[in-house]
Amino acid sequence: MDSTHLLSSPEQLVAPDQLLAPDWLLLPEGPRRGQGVLIANGCFADVGPLELLQNRYPGHPVRRLESQLLMPGFIDTHHHLSQSFGKGLVFGEPSEIFRRVWIPLEGSLDTDLLYLTSKLAAFESLRGGFTTVCDAGTRSLEGVEAIAKAVHEVGIRCVLAKTCNDLQGGQVLAASHILAMAEQHLSAWDNDPLVTPSLAIPIPEIATDSTLRAVYQLCHEAGRVFQSHVNEHLVAVERSLELYGVRPLEHLHRAGALGPRALLAHATLLTPNEICLLRDSGAAVSYNPVASAWKGNAVAQAHLMHCLGIPIGLGTDGTRGDAFRLLDCAESAQRFAHGLPVGDSVCGGGQIWLDMGTQDAAQVLGLGKVTGQISPGKAADFLLVDLAVPELLPSWNLTWDLVRLANRDQIQAVVVQGKVRLWQGWPTDWDARALMRQVDALARAVVSQAPIHKVHPFPSAV
Repeated sequence: MDSTHLLSSPEQLVAPDQLLAPDWLLLPEGPRRGQGVLIANGCFADVGPLELLQNRYPGHPVRRLESQLLMPGFIDTHHHLSQSFGKGLVFGEPSEIFRRVWIPLEGSLDTDLLYLTSKLAAFESLRGGFTTVCDAGTRSLEGVEAIAKAVHEVGIRCVLAKTCNDLQGGQVLAASHILAMAEQHLSAWDNDPLVTPSLAIPIPEIATDSTLRAVYQLCHEAGRVFQSHVNEHLVAVERSLELYGVRPLEHLHRAGALGPRALLAHATLLTPNEICLLRDSGAAVSYNPVASAWKGNAVAQAHLMHCLGIPIGLGTDGTRGDAFRLLDCAESAQRFAHGLPVGDSVCGGGQIWLDMGTQDAAQVLGLGKVTGQISPGKAADFLLVDLAVPELLPSWNLTWDLVRLANRDQIQAVVVQGKVRLWQGWPTDWDARALMRQVDALARAVVSQAPIHKVHPFPSAV
């Protein structure tokens, strides 16, 4: 028995004991027609040719979703959820804005403000098609519980880092205390349906070698991700050379913190030697093309890294929570920086960037067994995307279309762990507009009071 493709309520999308039959299904091998999906207990219970599933489940009605694509939710492998109040402050600013903007701003957040800025960022990510975000660690002194509360209420999956550096303002902090808190964080989220713990040392130079090694080892033993920013800006590379005699990625390697559990954000300025170190270490990279365009000195050699077998996923760096624009920027930046100079008009094709935003990103975060694909046993984290738009007609290659032509406003539903979290851009179970009003009333005061230094001052009309 077939039911109409028109949904009168979002709950119908995940109703039990029905087969979903979208026009297109994005499988690990690419987009396919004629497929069906069965969802049960928050997971994909079965996936395959619709006719096969109908024979297998004869009592299940079929809900046909005409002109719709059902695809895995996107995964942001590098975010800063506690920075949403200031994301519009940094346009046109020189590199290393973390010193002039982010440290002062995040240091001004109390628990309530940390919760609000994180909830706003998580909501924006969900609206942009992300069902998972990886938070790189806040500089707020209020801890991460407020961030966890925010992501739970929004309903987005989150890899949540605790910062663990022991060098601060010329002082060496007690490493034993930092490591004890790190161990506690790693064990605090056991069996949490949405939060996966992680540890971070934001840049190698703000930790002693012993702490870098110890924090990485904690992650290795726990099977969790160790996060750091490396080789993002020329000034950071030169400062590392001056202070330590090695470049940032080499610094991690020398300290014993470069290995399969390391997730390195940016990695834009790598020498051939560093690329070999990276490949041999098994470490992963978060490719952040929008960050390169807005405040960087270079574009990571993402296609080359992929060809060398280096695990790589896409990240926003908190710039904008829009997954389809991230795909477009990932491909375009790679083409401008590395494809055009050698006459490469393909740059890997559309599938490589789509994979980096979904299944490859899940592997990078250690969540490959949980999410990132439409396949049996994986969490039902997915998007329903309307393909009946003029931008996609006629469509000759849906994979390329998703990279270059698709838009956020085509996302009809965002589903995380089998629950519809967003329907046509808005939450189904909490008041996002009330949050926006609250943030609008508070954010300007927070920014005005924080000791932020902008090279380019605010416009006089602000």
